[in-house]
Amino acid sequence: MKSLLSNTVLILLIRVFLGGLFILSGLDKISNPQAFVASILNYKIVGTSSATLIATILPFVEFLCGLSLIFGIYPRASALLIVIMLIGFTVLVASALFRGLDISCGCFTQDVNASKIGYEKILENCGMILLGVWLVLVPKSDADLFRFFRKRIP
Repeated sequence: MKSLLSNTVLILLIRVFLGGLFILSGLDKISNPQAFVASILNYKIVGTSSATLIATILPFVEFLCGLSLIFGIYPRASALLIVIMLIGFTVLVASALFRGLDISCGCFTQDVNASKIGYEKILENCGMILLGVWLVLVPKSDADLFRFFRKRIP
C-alpha cells in the first residue's frame, strides 16, 4: 500500500488532474471577471467591493496554483493552497444550500444556467480535498512533468 501512495506516476496524474482543474477554473474567471463578481454576489455573503476584490485575485491564485502543481514548483504549498480554497468553496456551497439558494456554483463556468449547487458538488469537492491532502502529505517526489519526461526521453 505504501508503494501505491508514493507511486510517481499516480502522484503525477493527481497533480495534473487537480492542477488542470484549477487552471481551467482560473482561466474562465480571468476571462470574464464581471460574471465572476456576479457569481460571488449570488452567494449573498459579501458586498460588491469585496466580491470585486475576490474576483480580481482568486482566479490568478487558482491559475498559478494549478500551474505550480503540474510543473512541480512548490507542489506541497500549491496543494495546500488548493485544499484551503476547496474547503472554502465547500463551506460556501453548503452555506448556500442550507439557506435555500438556487444558484450555480461559479466554479468552471460563469454561465448562470450551468449546473446548480447541490450535495453532489460538496461530495466532488470533498474528493478533491482528499486528493489535495494526499499531495500535501506524500513524501518528496519527482512527480512533475519536467522530471517525468526528462527521465523517460533518452
